[in-house]
Amino acid sequence: SLDYCVVKIPRWDLSKFQRVSTKIGSSMKSVGEAMAIGRKFEEAFQKALRMVDENVNGFDPYIKPIDDEDLERPTDKRMFVLAAALKAGYTIDRLYELTKIDRWFLEKMRNITSYYTLLEDLDQTKLSHEVLLRAKQIGFSDKQIATAVKSTELAVRKQRQESNIRPFVKQIDTVAAEWPATTNYLYLTYNGNSHDVQFPGGYTMVIGSGVYRIGSSVEFDWCAVGCLRELRRLNRKTIMVNYNPETVSTDYDMCDRLYFEEISFEVVMDIYDFENPEGVILS
Repeated sequence: SLDYCVVKIPRWDLSKFQRVSTKIGSSMKSVGEAMAIGRKFEEAFQKALRMVDENVNGFDPYIKPIDDEDLERPTDKRMFVLAAALKAGYTIDRLYELTKIDRWFLEKMRNITSYYTLLEDLDQTKLSHEVLLRAKQIGFSDKQIATAVKSTELAVRKQRQESNIRPFVKQIDTVAAEWPATTNYLYLTYNGNSHDVQFPGGYTMVIGSGVYRIGSSVEFDWCAVGCLRELRRLNRKTIMVNYNPETVSTDYDMCDRLYFEEISFEVVMDIYDFENPEGVILS
């Protein structure tokens, strides 16, 4: 059995077109996709939502209003209508009848909104080690926690580090533990108790361009690939941080270490603190 969960979400840039329908049907409308990896569905799901839209903090119940029509007929924003409905007290059975989404997934989503409500009832001074760790284990970002407890991302990050709540670096096991995993595919998770790799230092870190969108596509990824190749020619060890499964930069043989992770202040700084690279290159 595999010890990780993967969630892929398409990105739709439908707001750029005036007359296009936002309903999702049989015709392809997405312009890119994001892929998130975690050790719980909630963790991977919230990561993926942030990856696909940098303006989203996670499974946020305040982005869209409740609309039963949007629940019945899916749109590009249905996940956030679902979050609002769960926050408002819709039952799993009612949501299943409206959406036909499997109850297992609905239960996992309710876990997130229930915890969001719990966090909103606290302020930062009452954030215990256990509450903060549980929030991180089900995919809450520092910024998302800060919004719920009316604090700042940096304040939550500082408290998290003082409480020694840090992610663990795990390898993607391609052989389901039948043999020791030796891949350079890495991800961060709070659902662990040890790192799978050592951190010898001496790497150069390259930050990818993330999900394809209108105005930023394969040409920007090719810049990152060119950078990795030039660094390799100079005998420099490389780290790539990206989360787009369509790209060349996320191929296993393009770099020495590939972090399939969010491109955000929190995650990039966590990787930086672990790896202590000689330099960072932004694409």
